Amino acid sequence: IGYLDVVIPPDFVAEDTSSDVIVPEGSSVKLTCRARGYPEPVVTWRREDGEEIVLKHNASSKTAALSFRGQVLHLSKISRSEMGSYLCIASNGVPPSVSKRISLSIHCE
Repeated sequence: IGYLDVVIPPDFVAEDTSSDVIVPEGSSVKLTCRARGYPEPVVTWRREDGEEIVLKHNASSKTAALSFRGQVLHLSKISRSEMGSYLCIASNGVPPSVSKRISLSIHCE
């Protein structure tokens, strides 16, 4: 006896996915990309310009990475250097992968 395994390519849940944002310098922002599909998609974030994503700031150091895995990207103490376009890419091994571009703008006082 055989079985049928239904696979569904990834897609974004529009109402749970961020659009372009403008935030004050020094504030925090949460960018969200909710994806559905089967198997469950993995969401990876990258900066469109290839720069590192600053994941955490504290008084003496910062943590940065070229990519971040997860549906929610938290950015804190935003500076002008973090302004730009962020890509969230959802993939689950079923073509095609999908991506969304979210523009982050900084409002300077």
